[in-house]
Amino acid sequence: MTISRRIVLHFPRRLVDQPIVCRLAKDYNLDFNILKASVTPEEEGLLVLELSGEQRDYEKGVQYLTEVGVRIQPLSQNVTRNEARCTHCGACITICPVDAFVIELPSRRVNFYADKCIACGLCIKPCPPRAMEVRF
Repeated sequence: MTISRRIVLHFPRRLVDQPIVCRLAKDYNLDFNILKASVTPEEEGLLVLELSGEQRDYEKGVQYLTEVGVRIQPLSQNVTRNEARCTHCGACITICPVDAFVIELPSRRVNFYADKCIACGLCIKPCPPRAMEVRF
């Protein structure tokens, strides 16, 4: 069974110059799409990936990452909307490149679909009540 997951990888300083993602593709037959990256030599690194492949290969690839010291988080745990702050103004809708925000008619309520979100952060600044939060 083929699966696809969006994950956040946290690289310790000692691994930022290693071909970790290359090994996922080569040794574990996984396809990857880099959604966001912040990797600086001799510092910690952060990589947001969409990782896909056969379930067994995916599990082996994640085990490899864990064994070498990469911390893994699902992306959905890192992108949130503070429902108490959101005023449903719609400022986020036209900014989002993946349509993670949708206006519900006739109520004009803005729904947020975290599973579509790629954590690009474009919705953060234009949100007047600062309801969107991205945490890595």
